[in-house]
Amino acid sequence: MPIDSIWSYAPELGPALRQDLTGYTVVADDGTIGHVDRQADPHGLCHLVVDTGVWVFGRSLLVPVGAVTGIDTGERKVTLACTRAEVKAAPRFQTDSETRDAAYLTQVGAYYQGLPPHGTETG
Repeated sequence: MPIDSIWSYAPELGPALRQDLTGYTVVADDGTIGHVDRQADPHGLCHLVVDTGVWVFGRSLLVPVGAVTGIDTGERKVTLACTRAEVKAAPRFQTDSETRDAAYLTQVGAYYQGLPPHGTETG
């Protein structure tokens, strides 16, 4: 998969891509991570900022949309192709300015791009 595709939704997600995902629950292969706080698309690098609540001590995480394998608008749920531990180990998101920082986004993209494939939904 080319590195830029980690910043784009998979085509099979279809019409759900136009949805506002704010407030949706975010689920990894092995459990809930948190909820979508906001979506961003600086320079075509689409990603979700996920509020983890108390799971990671109130910390937010930045997840490229290429890690999304499913969007269920009925259940308001976003499914990721990774585990909770993999998401937690991603480069730390600290400030909103990082959503526009090319060096930080490159680091995050390379991290998620390097994860082993798993968690894809088939329909």
